[in-house]
Amino acid sequence: MAVVVRVPTPLRRLTNGQGEVQVEASTIREAIERLEELYPGFKDRLLDENGELRRFVNLYLNDEDIRFLKGVDSELKDGDIISVVPAIAGGF
Repeated sequence: MAVVVRVPTPLRRLTNGQGEVQVEASTIREAIERLEELYPGFKDRLLDENGELRRFVNLYLNDEDIRFLKGVDSELKDGDIISVVPAIAGGF
């Protein structure tokens, strides 16, 4: 299944400047593995040493936060869109 991954600006240096890439995957975890194969270093930016999503990274599957689905084990279907959104902290 082909899915689109939207890449935030800070990670585009890994994807040769591309803001969107496509991968074949049936779960979010598999999509991350495919991204790592195509763009080495991508996985380390998203997952911690235990294979879980880093706290400061948000992944959305078709506008739904994967933390409210099945996390990185969420299933994908053809045409799904995964958005990688780094957390932003700020204050006044």
